[in-house]
Amino acid sequence: MAVNFSELAVEGVRSLRPYQPGKPIDELARELGLNESDIVKLASNENPMGPSPKALEAIKAELADLTRYPDGAGFVVKKTLSEKLSICPEQITLGNGSSDILDFIVRVFVNDGDNVVFSQHAFAIYGLVAKMVGAESIVTPAKDFGHDLDAMAADINDRTRIVFVTNPNNPTGTWNTRDELLNFLNKVPEHVIVLLDEAYFEYVHEADYPDGISLLNDYPNLVVTRTFSKAYGLASLRVGYGVSSPELADLMNRVRPPFNVDSFALAAANATLLDEEYVKESIALNDAGMAYLTSAFNDMGLSYIPSVGNFISFKVPAGVNAMDVYNGLLREGVIVRPVANYEMPEYLRVSIGTEAENQTFISALKTVLS
Repeated sequence: MAVNFSELAVEGVRSLRPYQPGKPIDELARELGLNESDIVKLASNENPMGPSPKALEAIKAELADLTRYPDGAGFVVKKTLSEKLSICPEQITLGNGSSDILDFIVRVFVNDGDNVVFSQHAFAIYGLVAKMVGAESIVTPAKDFGHDLDAMAADINDRTRIVFVTNPNNPTGTWNTRDELLNFLNKVPEHVIVLLDEAYFEYVHEADYPDGISLLNDYPNLVVTRTFSKAYGLASLRVGYGVSSPELADLMNRVRPPFNVDSFALAAANATLLDEEYVKESIALNDAGMAYLTSAFNDMGLSYIPSVGNFISFKVPAGVNAMDVYNGLLREGVIVRPVANYEMPEYLRVSIGTEAENQTFISALKTVLS
C-alpha cells in the first residue's frame, strides 16, 4: 500500500502553498516562443541597472576559493555594516535574503497556538513562516492600502508573539511616518517582538520617514530587516540582514544554518556597500522611472497607489480584467506582477525599470488596453 506522505507532513506545512515569484524571462520565452532579449521583466522589484562593477570584481576574486566554505560569521560585511550604520557587529544577523531573518525570528519566538499580526496587503511571506510553525495569522484590515498601525496594536492579544510591519509596504508602496511608528511602538507590549521590514528603505525621500535602526536603543523588542536585493542590485545572490539588540541577534544566530550566506554574496555585498556612487545612481534611476510611469498613468487616466518603493501598483480600467491585461502584456513581451493574491484583484504591480524598459511597458500597456 502506497504511503500518503502528505498525511505524514506537519500540519502547518500541509496547508501551505509555495510562494509564487514573478515569471522568469526564460519561462516566458519558452511558453510564447519569444527571444529572451526582447522580453522586459518588471515583475520582481529588481534593480534594472545591473550589479556594481565593484561587486563583479569582488566575485571574481572569490572564484579561486570555491573549495572553501564561506566565513560563517560574515566578519567583513558585519564590520562594514557596523561602521556604516553606527551599530555593533553583535547586533547583526546575516541571512540568505532578508526573508531568512523573518524565518529565524519566528522559529525563535513562535510556538504552535501562538499568533502573529500583520497588515492586509502585506508581504505574503509573513503568513507562510507563521503557518509553518502552527501559528495563527491575525491580518489587520488595511487603511488606504497601507498599515493601520493603531488597529494593528489593538489586534495584539495574549497569544501574540510577533507583529510584522513593512515600511514601505510591498506591493502597495505605502509608508508610515516616524510619529505613526513611534505611537505604535509605544503601544506594543515589551514582550512582543516588532519586526520592521525595511527592504525598500533606500528609495524613500520623505523627511518624516523613520529610520528603524535609529530606534533600536529605545525599543529592545524591535528587529529591523534590510536587503541587498533592491538598491544594491544583488537579488540573485540572496543576501540580507537583521539589526537588533545583541540579545535578539544571539538568539537568531542560534537557529541560523551554518554558512547560510555564500562567499560570493558576502564579497559582493561588502563591495557594493562601499560603492556609494552605484547606490546613488540606482536611486536616481528609480526616481526618474517613477516620475515617468506616474505621468504616463495620469495621461492614460489610470489610477494608482502612490509609492515610495521601486515599484507601483496601478488599477486596470473599470470592466477590464486585470489578468487579461497581465496576459496581454506577456504576449507583448512584458512581465509585470498580478497581485490578486494580496486581495488586490483590480491591480497589477510594475517594477521601475530602465528608461527604455519603462517606455516599452507603457507602449505595450496602451496596446493591450486599446
